[in-house]
Amino acid sequence: MINKRLLIKNLLAHNDENSFYDKKRIIDIGQKQGKAKFLKHVCALANSNPNNLSYIVIGVEDDDNSIPGVDFFDDSKIQNLVNAYLENPPRITYENVLFPHLPEGKVVGLVSILSSGKRCSLKKGIWKYRSGMSFIRAGSISKPAEDIGELRDTNAALVSEIENNARNNIELTLDGVIDFINHRHSDLPSFYKVFKEQFVVCWAGNRKKVGTEEYFSRVDIELINEQVKLFYSALDEVSILSGESTFEITEYVYMGLESEKRYYPLERVAIEFSDNGTYQIRSELIFEPPQYDKKTLLHLINAHKALLGKMEKQRPLLPREKNDLRQMPATLLICYLNGFEKAATLMQQARQPLKDNDPAAYTSLKEALRILRKVRYN
Repeated sequence: MINKRLLIKNLLAHNDENSFYDKKRIIDIGQKQGKAKFLKHVCALANSNPNNLSYIVIGVEDDDNSIPGVDFFDDSKIQNLVNAYLENPPRITYENVLFPHLPEGKVVGLVSILSSGKRCSLKKGIWKYRSGMSFIRAGSISKPAEDIGELRDTNAALVSEIENNARNNIELTLDGVIDFINHRHSDLPSFYKVFKEQFVVCWAGNRKKVGTEEYFSRVDIELINEQVKLFYSALDEVSILSGESTFEITEYVYMGLESEKRYYPLERVAIEFSDNGTYQIRSELIFEPPQYDKKTLLHLINAHKALLGKMEKQRPLLPREKNDLRQMPATLLICYLNGFEKAATLMQQARQPLKDNDPAAYTSLKEALRILRKVRYN
């Protein structure tokens, strides 16, 4: 079992970017250019390593390897994005890896890429990359390669050595449990459970009961063995079920217009642990968003568009407009879910104005964009 934090440390300490490893300060797959660049690197790493894993580490400065981290990125549907754009797509996972010095909610992203063994290429164009293009790694660069020929792997031994040096042990696991319960979440009810005598899952959150059902808010869930954060949200609520070999999370989002807000089930994630030291994560989107009158939503979109224009011109906001600002992310998300595609563009446009004017609204926007990604990639 690999401790993902140790794996990242080994990659950063012993290897410059190369044919099986890349590092990024940030990725932005919400924008077409950022999505295209991400797909290019995934394609190149898959073609350069047909027989072993490749990695992209996200949240690391390129010049000095310092680790400012990135926001927790809950995107269980990222495989669907890769499948949609790449021919012979690799298997890909995105994991949120804990580093003790980072503030709450910040992690290091680890993308693991396993080639299909066949030549990977774009099956449809995106940004400046045309359909049919292939890429391959040349040192630290992902470059076009129209005629790759037979895929060759020269990194298997080195990758295996790096992964072996990142194997977990009981001391690291115990330290992780103690740190989770006694230090990082000392202000919250915390729990742990051992699965198959190997895996330790810890979770913390404010607990409440509604009838016979139990829910958690301010939730943090971690697979301690691998130092991977499975779920994190300061806003949404979850229900948790654990059996002998399964751990199931159902996420709920609180949404609606004005006084009509209520909790809607968004996604169910089940982790199944096996006796052979492996586990599988299966996710199912179960979201049925609320539906509203189109004229009402169009009026709201136009009002938020005008409000964004006012902020971009740095004009002062009225008290009523400041309240509307807080409602903007959730309202625009509802508009998108009701068929207004341009609401997604407005959400991206709102990033910097909300970040500059209202940190709470900006946090809500990041949550709304997370839900938007789930719905889109599903």
